[in-house]
Amino acid sequence: QVQLVESGGGLVQPGGSLRLSCAASGRIFSIYDMAWYRQAPGNTRELVATITSGGSTKYADAVKGRFTLSRENAKNTVYLQMNSLKPEDTAVYYCNLGGYKMGYWGKGTLVTVSS
Repeated sequence: QVQLVESGGGLVQPGGSLRLSCAASGRIFSIYDMAWYRQAPGNTRELVATITSGGSTKYADAVKGRFTLSRENAKNTVYLQMNSLKPEDTAVYYCNLGGYKMGYWGKGTLVTVSS
């Protein structure tokens, strides 16, 4: 059984930065693609960024150029560096391993961007 634990959320002013972490249990972490999703109140869950087992990344247009996703396989951890945050980035951020429908999810970490 894989468990994912997100951390690093909080309250930040517009233009500020946060770094989210997602730590995974299990020995199979390095072979899986990972992703971050987010869900704002009243909205559906949307993809933020993905990273393959080899480290290739893709980003949603809304965060491209501001967010950076990386992984450290030795620590079974992925990081989402979020810069130039905007109020519309406010959401619960979820870590995903193995895909939207069949993969594993963390419980989420709340990011609030407000002055």
